[in-house]
Amino acid sequence: MPEDNKPKRLLGFDYGLKQIGVASGQTLTSSATGLTILKAVDGIPNWSQVEKLLTEWDPDLVVVGLPLNMDDSESELSGRARKFARRFQGRFAVEVEMVDERLTSREAKSMGREQGNQDLTKIDHVAAALILQSWLDSPSIGSPP
Repeated sequence: MPEDNKPKRLLGFDYGLKQIGVASGQTLTSSATGLTILKAVDGIPNWSQVEKLLTEWDPDLVVVGLPLNMDDSESELSGRARKFARRFQGRFAVEVEMVDERLTSREAKSMGREQGNQDLTKIDHVAAALILQSWLDSPSIGSPP
C-alpha cells in the first residue's frame, strides 16, 4: 500500500494501436478488475470516452503499461505508450505512472483459454487488470512517463 495510507482509486490502461484495455482498482483491498476495451485508431482513443471513464471512476492515479522487450530495451510501441501517458496526463491533469507490462497479454490469453473464452482478441481489459495489479502489489515499480 502507498506510503500515505490513504486509499486510492486507480485506473489501468493496456495501450495498443487498435484497442486499449481499461481496468479499475483500489488500494484498500489491493485489487484490480477489468472494465472495458476502448477502440483506438493508430493508438489514439476517442478521448471523450476516456474522459467519461475518468469522470465515472475519479481516479487518484492512472497506471499505463509500458511494453518493453525481453532484454529491457524499449520498442517503438514503448515510445507510443509513453506518448499516450503524457497526453493523458496533460489533457486530464491526473497523475500517471508507467509499469512494465511484459507478458501480461500472454498471461491474459492463458487466463482466457482456461475460462473457455473463444475470442482471445478481447482480453485487453484483463491485461490492464494484470498491469494494475502489479502496481498494487508493488507501487514502487511505477515510473513517470
